[in-house]
Amino acid sequence: MGRDAALDRLHDLLQQETPVAICAVSGMGGIGKTELALQYALKHRDLGTYPGGICWLRARQEIKTQLVEFARSRLGLDLPLDLELDAKVRQCWQDWREGETLIIFDDVQQYDEIRDSLPPGRSRFKVLLTTRLRLGRSFRELHLEVLSEAAALDLLRSIVNQGRESRDPRLLEEVGDLEKQLCQWLGYLPLGLELVARYLAKKQDVSLPVLWERLQAQQLEARAFQQTEPGMTAPLGVAAAFELSWQDLNEPAQQLAGLLSLFAAAPIPWELVKACLPDWDEEDLEDVRDDRLLGLHLLQRTEQALYQLHPLLRSFFAAKREQRADVDEVKQTFCQAMVAVAEHIPQTPTLSLIEQITPAIPHLKEAATTFAPWLTDAALIMPSTHIGWFYEGQAAYAEAEEWKKQCRAIATQRLGADHPDVATTLNNLADFYRAQGRYGEAEPLFQRALVIGEQQLGSDHPVVATWLNNLALLYQAQGRYGEAEPLYQRALAIGERQLGSDHPAVATRLNNLASLYRAQGRYEEAEPLYQRALAIGERQLGSDHPAVATRLNNLASLYQAQGRYGEAEPLYQRALAIGAQQLGSDHPAVAIWLNNLANLYYEQGRYGEAERFYLQALPILFEKLGANHPNTKTVGQNFRLFLQAVVRAQRLDELSDDPATQDLLRELQEGCGG
Repeated sequence: MGRDAALDRLHDLLQQETPVAICAVSGMGGIGKTELALQYALKHRDLGTYPGGICWLRARQEIKTQLVEFARSRLGLDLPLDLELDAKVRQCWQDWREGETLIIFDDVQQYDEIRDSLPPGRSRFKVLLTTRLRLGRSFRELHLEVLSEAAALDLLRSIVNQGRESRDPRLLEEVGDLEKQLCQWLGYLPLGLELVARYLAKKQDVSLPVLWERLQAQQLEARAFQQTEPGMTAPLGVAAAFELSWQDLNEPAQQLAGLLSLFAAAPIPWELVKACLPDWDEEDLEDVRDDRLLGLHLLQRTEQALYQLHPLLRSFFAAKREQRADVDEVKQTFCQAMVAVAEHIPQTPTLSLIEQITPAIPHLKEAATTFAPWLTDAALIMPSTHIGWFYEGQAAYAEAEEWKKQCRAIATQRLGADHPDVATTLNNLADFYRAQGRYGEAEPLFQRALVIGEQQLGSDHPVVATWLNNLALLYQAQGRYGEAEPLYQRALAIGERQLGSDHPAVATRLNNLASLYRAQGRYEEAEPLYQRALAIGERQLGSDHPAVATRLNNLASLYQAQGRYGEAEPLYQRALAIGAQQLGSDHPAVAIWLNNLANLYYEQGRYGEAERFYLQALPILFEKLGANHPNTKTVGQNFRLFLQAVVRAQRLDELSDDPATQDLLRELQEGCGG
């Protein structure tokens, strides 16, 4: 099923004019190479394409003897008994009946083993090989891929329905998502699909959900994978089919296969593999990959420097990995490499970094979950923390919260409720809730983190200073300025003592204290703090860092509050340019800066420009934060106040026909009685 195009392509390759047309059908074990060759042979036997005959030779058995027996029994050749075997083979080719002939060598392990059994250079002989090898560009090769989802479902259902009543109500309930999930889990591999389908057809009282549970629990050891049935082309179960390829791997290749099985079921960046094997020579590692794993179709190259294991091969390699004496060491090395990658994800990742790190995320998750027991205590929270930042930086808040909660759970379970790293996870979750406007959930977590931090690390520790700063941010967001200020000041003092006056963390606290002063109208106190924070950021982080954009925006807002519009505007514009470049034009922070620039234009009476920026900001906030987020509500209220001012000024002609503007205008006018 699903191989019509492959059959046509195979025939085209065999019909190309050469002295001897040799075509190889290659692919991993269980992919259906033999089945394709068999279906091709049956089809063209019936069509009469090869009047000279179709000879099927099993390459794992003595080929020359098979060939001589075929010539005697099928072609009626009279071969002298006293000839050597090689001479008999030559005689077979010389006396072969007229007409195009198809010779099939099934399951070739090494090309050299069949080389001297090939027919002589006559164009009427067409040679078809099936093999797990990649034979190289000197051969015409048809790489056989797994089935499409549609073909896989057809294969599964056709076999199951042969063994069950089509109107079985339980079967009807099973059709749908679970079938698709099963096909995906099997990697659309024909052998796996056929074995599982035959198992279901034979066991009338086993439902698909029950089989699914068995497969998840037993993996390739499940009985559904073990035994073939009469009538199947494949003679071996899935694990046994894979075992043939495994035996062809040398020790380095088996070691590499075991390592690859630690990675998630996703494309694997080759750089991550190298990071797990720092003592291997780079070219030696490439040779093992290319000559062994790729050469036997045990690994797939999906694109530049990305490789992937078939799901069932991954499971097979994992079972082999667990039998190795160095299995714990390999898992620890894998985790160390993933931790090193995670450390490169900052709390506010840029667009370029997100793009760069995205292929590694599934594998960081594997280290953070499946292999968490092999993470050291010191590195336990590292992958989960940084994965949370990765999602939060893209406004994927549901995923971010999930990882922050998981981080807290695993840290508490292993390290105990009073461990400093547990306090870190509490602070991170609390700061996430603060940014989401979930103040009631944030405060007790912040307070608990501070208690642990001061007890375990000391009241003058830089980490404690960070948590003081974050709690102050919460109090400021709630308008509790009197409680926020001493926390900011204490955090700033600790930072300057412990980190130095030019540290980026000190710049953050200067910026936050300045924001508190601006909110209180203490402009003269705020300005030098903002300016100092901006200068440190530009020196330490670079002029295009997202934190620098935040400080530019904040200083601009101070100037705006003072009526210094000419100084504010270029700062807003620069902040927006940095934000769009580094964070993306649809980032919630960028939306806030769009709103701030819109407010500036509104205050200046530049209504057309103000409207444009409000209309850019609002869709971002609704999509990323939701209608109930404090920032969304604030910007929505700003837009409403702006339109009311435009109506009062009787300058509606300066506004656009945008539906968002016109709908809100109608609502305002109806509310005022027209």
